[in-house]
Amino acid sequence: MKNKILIGLALLFALSFTACEPQEDDKPSMGNAPAESQMSYTVSVDQNDEFLYIFENKSTAVGIATWEIAGSRKSGNRVTHRFPLPGEYTFTLTLSNRGGASTIQGDVTTDKTDWDFLASPEMTLLSGGADAANGKSWVLDSLAWGHLGVGPAGGNGLEWWGAGPLNKAAVNVLYDDVMTFKLIGFTFNYVNNGSSYVKDFRAGDAAFSNAEQRDSDYKVDFSPKPAQWNLDKEGDTWYLYLVPSEGPIFPIFDVGAVNNRYRVITLEENKLELVATGSDGNAWHYKFIPQGYVLPVATFDIALESGTGANTYLVGLDNLVVPAGATFNKFMVDFGNGVVKESTDRNAKLSNTYMRKSPYTVKVTIVTSIGQFEHTTVIDVINNHPDYEEFLINDIIMYNNFSDVVLAPMGSGDGAVLNIVDNPSRVFPNRTMKVMHYAKNNSEWANAYLQLPVGYRFDLRNISTFKMMVYGKAGQEILLKLENTDMGGNAWQTGVELKYTIKKDDTWEIVEYNFAGAPSADLSWDPGLHAALHATDVSTDPRYSNNYYNIIRIMCNPGVGSGSHAFYFDELAGPHVEGIKSAR
Repeated sequence: MKNKILIGLALLFALSFTACEPQEDDKPSMGNAPAESQMSYTVSVDQNDEFLYIFENKSTAVGIATWEIAGSRKSGNRVTHRFPLPGEYTFTLTLSNRGGASTIQGDVTTDKTDWDFLASPEMTLLSGGADAANGKSWVLDSLAWGHLGVGPAGGNGLEWWGAGPLNKAAVNVLYDDVMTFKLIGFTFNYVNNGSSYVKDFRAGDAAFSNAEQRDSDYKVDFSPKPAQWNLDKEGDTWYLYLVPSEGPIFPIFDVGAVNNRYRVITLEENKLELVATGSDGNAWHYKFIPQGYVLPVATFDIALESGTGANTYLVGLDNLVVPAGATFNKFMVDFGNGVVKESTDRNAKLSNTYMRKSPYTVKVTIVTSIGQFEHTTVIDVINNHPDYEEFLINDIIMYNNFSDVVLAPMGSGDGAVLNIVDNPSRVFPNRTMKVMHYAKNNSEWANAYLQLPVGYRFDLRNISTFKMMVYGKAGQEILLKLENTDMGGNAWQTGVELKYTIKKDDTWEIVEYNFAGAPSADLSWDPGLHAALHATDVSTDPRYSNNYYNIIRIMCNPGVGSGSHAFYFDELAGPHVEGIKSAR
């Protein structure tokens, strides 16, 4: 094995590996730039590691020390640098204060090769080792949650957001990019097919052109140049450094990593996780797999059976297959009514008793050492449980007054911006402290919505009126619409809606939306598929009048897709929802 390493490493470029121990306590002075005569340094070899060199700033002038050593840039009065190969290496020390900066230069000559380090598992796992003439290529693990992510500085970059499977597919410029590490020459090649995906604050870099916004970030035209890479250990942590030859270099997604430095979270045969401090100060996360690698998956079916007692169901696993080398940890069942149970016994049957009739979407998730896998099914409970006590108030009740009554929280969809704010005019008929402010910009169907908890539906049979107060500009059209979210993205197709036009500027007006006699959406354009769903009066049609609608949508100037539109609303109320005994 050693002979193979000798043959391969005979072609290595003289590039070293870096580490640092930042000590930036010195504050820049208010005087002149440091004079070269005031600058000095020492270079010594670590007593416990003959390949690790220590560079220390011994200047009499005060300033911030930065070092350029074999293409790597580090900051601190004391940094360390690994030289695993013989050669003559140039370094510079720059000392900066508010008066300016000065630089001095030096050389280090070594005549030894650190065979153990070059043949270490970490070097081989990343690059394929000396036997891999073409190196090892990596791509983003696009099917895994967290293949990109962001969090606060010092974290692992997933605390605030993690990209879900194929979350960035619409960017159409990211998932076919490839990066390759070669041990021979320590070469880093990034192939991006002519364009890259970069953070918004990086889009203006001079190396990029034709920036086009794709979601919150940008696609840019860019031709990356071959670069080099370093891998070194600082304490118990490995760090990857990318050393550009010309222009920026980054691992597929550019966040402006400080000093091109990436902390290694995981380095395995088929998994590479990195985190970098971006130029925005946040921690950015990456997850990669080898190019062409197919992730193993665990498979299973949902075992569903009736249990003892009314509306009781048992959910377990059937045909569970976990790939060799992987382990099963547990499975979890979300019964769709707020009840979640789990077990580490793959043969367990988890039970749940439903009290209210409704279709419930049940999600089963298995947790394994190679990831989580899930399936869903629907349990259609056709009758209330015998012990269930119906409770229906024959009156309108308050759903949400944004102060002390909350039947369900308000959400926003299709670009609506909602904020609970102080009442702009605390006079009759609305003297409450807080109200909801709705705003939209260049969006036709931006909406505020109130969705009932799983299993609950509106009952329009006795009372079909919804109320709220509005405050805006005369002529604004305010829509209130009922939908059934069981139809997912097609919920609008059986919706029923009414509109109100505001009469006066900046005046609270009480609005009533009475759905008695209101038809469902006009589906005549699609008679073959949806015409049978049409209702002429949703308050009397048994398909719609009870146990159907479960969401209210509120819109300002619906269908108007240009300009900015805003208004206030409050005191949203409607028929009592059977099964919810209190809105407080």
